[in-house]
Amino acid sequence: MSSIYDSRQRWKFGFIFAAVLIAILSVVVSDLLIKDLAREERQRMEIWSEATRVMTSENPSLNMQLILKIIQGNTSIPVILCTDQDEVVSYNNIELPENDQALFLKKKVGELKAKNPPIVIDMEDGSFQYLYYDDSTILKRLLLYPYVQLSVVFVFILLAFLALASTKRAEQNKVWVGLSKETAHQLGTPISSLIAWVEYLRTKEIDAFLLNEMDKDVKRLQTIAERFSKIGSDPDPVPTDLVESIQTALGYMSTRISSKVAIHADLPSHPIWVSMNDSLFAWVIENLTKNAVDAMEGHGDIYLRIEERDRLVRIDLSDTGKGIPKSKFKTVFNPGYTTKQRGWGLGLSLVKRIIESLQGGKIYVKSSELGKGTTFRIELCKYKG
Repeated sequence: MSSIYDSRQRWKFGFIFAAVLIAILSVVVSDLLIKDLAREERQRMEIWSEATRVMTSENPSLNMQLILKIIQGNTSIPVILCTDQDEVVSYNNIELPENDQALFLKKKVGELKAKNPPIVIDMEDGSFQYLYYDDSTILKRLLLYPYVQLSVVFVFILLAFLALASTKRAEQNKVWVGLSKETAHQLGTPISSLIAWVEYLRTKEIDAFLLNEMDKDVKRLQTIAERFSKIGSDPDPVPTDLVESIQTALGYMSTRISSKVAIHADLPSHPIWVSMNDSLFAWVIENLTKNAVDAMEGHGDIYLRIEERDRLVRIDLSDTGKGIPKSKFKTVFNPGYTTKQRGWGLGLSLVKRIIESLQGGKIYVKSSELGKGTTFRIELCKYKG
């Protein structure tokens, strides 16, 4: 089963990698287009500077109308023409403030120097002038376009991913609820038969101790069937003493696990009230305890500790088993994930579902070290009557 989730993880990372690759390609292509436009604008500025130089010459054969048309045709690129002493000769497409215009132009020249390399104009009198220019409004918009495009793409990818995840969770919930209710229904008939057989055996000369133990196990089966039937429906939480519920669950498990496993419970002497369904929560403790026993392969120590906060109670259940890799801290709660050859991988998934159905309920792997053990933490909100 674990290979299924590994495959899903690979597909997920593959999808993310493809999305990032598309985004990078989009940025690269946009960057190439922007550079092409920037080169074209520089060529336009070189033509503009040449027209400016020619216009100052005294050659009567020049087509002054064409030159003026070239100069006046620049309506989008901010330009400033300066002498070699940075004195402003002329400017175009620059909005000036009402005051300190000379100072503003001087600062603007400094900005344009840092923006693009100047175009040097060799005047006929042997002097030089320098044309400083900024990116056009269109080019500035294009510079922002790739980032806007990427943002939109990532938002749509995120929404699609969340929608798929939500649909998948909803489908899984329907499957598990249906499976649980069908299991409860199928258990009903054999349990009724077992009850009848126990009552029949009471009429025979059979050891009363054995009959009582059989009766306990039959009632246990009834409890399990009841738990399955409640999955997917409102569990009708009521104020319950958390300490007593844990003691009862551990007491039941202690008689049904290996004698080589020791359970150490550090529980307060006073009750802690939590709004929950006692039967389902007992299932959580029993399931975590059984998993701990399996992880320790039938011998080791289990530690259960309760920590109280103002409005919160934390339950830590630790074992001395083989541990969980850090990469699997979240995967262990996925339906179908198991490391057992004959396991179905439903236990921790149902545990997570039960805990998260409670107010403020959380369960996660607090810590784990390979070869040394694992600690699961449950967080619940206290009942405020």
